[in-house]
Amino acid sequence: MRSYQVTKTIAAEPAALWALLTDAPAYPRWNKAVDRIEGTIDAGETIKVHVPVNPGRAFPVKVTTFEPPRRMVWAGGLPLGLFKGERTCRLEPKGDGRTEFSMQELYSGPLAGMMFRQIPDLTAAFEDFGESLKKAAEKQQGG
Repeated sequence: MRSYQVTKTIAAEPAALWALLTDAPAYPRWNKAVDRIEGTIDAGETIKVHVPVNPGRAFPVKVTTFEPPRRMVWAGGLPLGLFKGERTCRLEPKGDGRTEFSMQELYSGPLAGMMFRQIPDLTAAFEDFGESLKKAAEKQQGG
């Protein structure tokens, strides 16, 4: 199983981060790792994510877990479980006005090795995502 992940401690409450993470039209304003998101980020919804690391291609994913303001999972892939990508965002309150944000994307399935070789290295994109979320949330908080 292959994966990417990022963790950031952010000076904002989980609800403020959740608001940013679930506002699909606003993503490009705070997150340079996303060109746009089509659809509504909510339980059971399918959204299409457009990213600059793969221009001209939309990634359809389903919001499979939606637990405000703590945890959300987006999943996509190929039929029959041949390849699956699953992105989990977690928000853990620290009790002092700060929140630990973590995001992990796991790739699995019989074709994961072959498919992973076709996916560009997302390490920088994950770091950018975490840092962009931190900056946007802390700016909203006045920090």
